[in-house]
Amino acid sequence: MVSNDVRRVEAGLAAWAAFLTPQGKFLHEFFMFSLGNAICLECERERRDDLMTRLSKYKLRAKVSLEAIDTLSVGAAWGRNVEATFGLRAEPGMIAPLGAGVVYTDPRLPDAGVRWSLLADNASLVLNELGLSEAKPEDYDAVRFSLGLPDGSRDMEIEKALLLENGFDELGGVDYKKGCYIGQELTARTHYRALVKKRLMPVRIDGPTPPSGAPLTVEGENAGEMRSAHDGTGLALIRLEAWRNAADGILRCGASHVTPQPAAWMKLGAE
Repeated sequence: MVSNDVRRVEAGLAAWAAFLTPQGKFLHEFFMFSLGNAICLECERERRDDLMTRLSKYKLRAKVSLEAIDTLSVGAAWGRNVEATFGLRAEPGMIAPLGAGVVYTDPRLPDAGVRWSLLADNASLVLNELGLSEAKPEDYDAVRFSLGLPDGSRDMEIEKALLLENGFDELGGVDYKKGCYIGQELTARTHYRALVKKRLMPVRIDGPTPPSGAPLTVEGENAGEMRSAHDGTGLALIRLEAWRNAADGILRCGASHVTPQPAAWMKLGAE
């Protein structure tokens, strides 16, 4: 049903995956990990009910139950050697128990740090014992922007975005050997035929921060759209051909200049 191989989770790793429409368009993205005898999906809080409804349609007679968990607190930590703080190896998807929950290295990129799901009642106590300082959501966004990592429907348009436009290939969010899943055909065809024409990538913003969805242009030509952004940095879905045709590599968005800065892991193909 999902873009990644759940057997990775059964083998004791965390994984990143997406749930697609039959046409291969984005619906939900989530992190998967084992907790006890359950497989947990860390998803967007505001869209959890929609994900559960969609998954329930495929349950049929399978001997499984779907439950919403309200007792866990989700968080992330980053910085030099942060994995060692939690006793983890600096490899994607490594997982270990923490309190009554789990902590795992971000399965997308080592530089993204670690994530955890802890009982909300004692999360602060557990983290204080590790000597971590509390950050703001904007601080995590700044890290995410610099690495080019999407954050669900903030950056991927529902029923429109393609996984490979948003880094799921390089970031390990798609398994091409697992067999069929919902939306697999378009994802595989896009991969094997190298049909990706747009990419979500980090941008520097000179001028007012544009709202999500604001159009980007090069000499009046459509060059993409802004996604989430804050304080001079953000993410934007860039039309690669238009960007490459820009003489100075700078795009316009209203009164602002937007400069794409591809992350090191991105494979943008031949220019």
